[in-house]
Amino acid sequence: MRTCEVRNDSLPRLQAGSGRATRRKRGLRSLSAALLAGIALALAPATANALDLFGWLPFGSSSSETDIPVTDPFPYTATLTVAGDPDELREKLSESSELVSDVERPPSGEAGLIARATSDFERLVGRLYVEGYYAGTVDIRVAGLSLETALQMPSLPGPRPVPVTIKVTPGPLFRFGRIALESEDGGDALALLQSPTGYGLVSGETANSGKVLRAENRIVNDLKSAGYPFARIARREIVADHDNNRLDVRLVAATGRAARFGSVSVTGTEATDPDFVVTHAMLPEGAPYDPAAIERARKRLSELGVFSSIRIVPGEEVGPDGLLPMTIEVSERGRNVIGVGANWSSSEGFGVEAYWRRRNLFGRGELLSVEGSVGRIGDNSLSDLEYSGRIAFEKPGAFGPLTSFTTSLGARQEIPDAYRSRNITADAFVRREFDDRLSVRFGAEIQYADEQDVFGDRTYLLGGVIGELTYDTRDDKLNPTSGINAVVFAEPAYDAKGGNFMLFTKGQISAYQALDDAKRFVLAGRFGAGSIIAPSVDAIPAARRFFSGGGGSIRGYAYRNVGPRLNGEVTGGRSFVEASAEIRMKVTDTIGLVGFVDAGNSFDAIYPDFSEGVKVGVGAGLRYFTPVGPLRFDVAVPLSPEQDDPDFAIYVGLSQAF
Repeated sequence: MRTCEVRNDSLPRLQAGSGRATRRKRGLRSLSAALLAGIALALAPATANALDLFGWLPFGSSSSETDIPVTDPFPYTATLTVAGDPDELREKLSESSELVSDVERPPSGEAGLIARATSDFERLVGRLYVEGYYAGTVDIRVAGLSLETALQMPSLPGPRPVPVTIKVTPGPLFRFGRIALESEDGGDALALLQSPTGYGLVSGETANSGKVLRAENRIVNDLKSAGYPFARIARREIVADHDNNRLDVRLVAATGRAARFGSVSVTGTEATDPDFVVTHAMLPEGAPYDPAAIERARKRLSELGVFSSIRIVPGEEVGPDGLLPMTIEVSERGRNVIGVGANWSSSEGFGVEAYWRRRNLFGRGELLSVEGSVGRIGDNSLSDLEYSGRIAFEKPGAFGPLTSFTTSLGARQEIPDAYRSRNITADAFVRREFDDRLSVRFGAEIQYADEQDVFGDRTYLLGGVIGELTYDTRDDKLNPTSGINAVVFAEPAYDAKGGNFMLFTKGQISAYQALDDAKRFVLAGRFGAGSIIAPSVDAIPAARRFFSGGGGSIRGYAYRNVGPRLNGEVTGGRSFVEASAEIRMKVTDTIGLVGFVDAGNSFDAIYPDFSEGVKVGVGAGLRYFTPVGPLRFDVAVPLSPEQDDPDFAIYVGLSQAF
């Protein structure tokens, strides 16, 4: 029986020539290096960039060739052939090959070409191992010469560009044979681990080398989650049985000492109070070591917006008392921030906004914001513009690390087609987090409003108590591909001018589901409904009534132009229902397409009256994905337009529609 073994203490070496390991001694070196290369390829993008294999750079510097100008470019042609010509394998080998993928970027001189060919041998053997082929051969020839011969030649013979041929014989597909998970300390680790099948190592399945490293990572993560911060894979032994086309795997885990969180220190703070950082991180001193607690702490500190980088570093060893000290290393961001933004739609016009923010006002994460915006810029006169101004203060950790306090004072003028509203609002809120998904916000607001609409001129002085519950499991706030976001809002209020009590309620839920593993196809849906319990529609400030239509509502219709009407003018309603559905497709890494349908209406009655029908808008959109979220361009058509509704509407903004 011909076998070759790999242990994790083997030197990562490769020699040009056959990729098949037939002698045990040579096979130990070749299989080890190529297996490591294959493992890295399994987890790296399918490009010919430099790879970092456990701190070893087998293919040289991590800087790409495109970063440095090439001197003395040496052109060549590359031909890759694969025995049996399996299309899928050939495509993956081509992606892994620098000679093939970088043929349009010639290396520097003959030496550069030979170096590229040598690294390609490692890459291609590694890719074969990734795909489960452990008895394949790779033959690379430059100008008809083997690599060994080419290295000894003073100059490459033949025509220019130099022909390079790559011949790959995959050989038989290997499958996992015996799988063993063992403990270096005699059993403590095994009691904490799953079976090999639980880690994706299943006898009889294709022996992809990437499965081995993924299993190792999961084993180590499970041990660390059980309170062992220095858990590791002590030994990796892999035997390739070429007679039976089988790969046997033996992994030996070592737990190290169990630990509990010890004292927490902070480095890198300048304006920030270190004690505040420790308190806000909420690392539970004395509790068992848990990587999830460290990640929660890092996320909480990141959400403050104060730090540009955050690292939480365990101490080098566990103390005699079983405590492991922790260090939070931070780098602070600039404290003053100025920002500007813009949006446009064919139905709502052009809008601009700007803000100034002072971070870390008193050194404990406080935020002072001054914001302003101008909207509906276009054909309107200056007196008919929409504008708003607001000053706000936020203090995290106001009543403990899980609470924050916000207060603001703002003024606004709104002029949709249905009404004109000028109002001043003051509010104060406390927000309480229960976990990463669930939070509640409660507080109070006072609003004075001067309004003109179809009912005439009225003023309101409204005071209310507000409660809001949020449940959010989205994987990405700007471009979600999974999870839900649900918000429920309620506000009992009293109008001192009109002497009316009223109750505002509203709820909305959005859900997202990717249809493939690459998350290129995503279904997104949204449903919202609301009700205002009040004596009549005109008893409610116009700006607080329910209107539908426009971006963020029913696309295609004019902004706030869907709802009950009086003398042809939209009055706004006491209830509404809206629903949206989108199919999102990512065409490339930066370009996406969207098809959508929106439906809904607002109603005069306290509860939705579907006998009045619903309005439907349909459309399509383009997405350009940027580091700060997708840039959105949507075109929508109203299927049953009414007075003041356009034939179609265009919307431009940042982030998905919902």
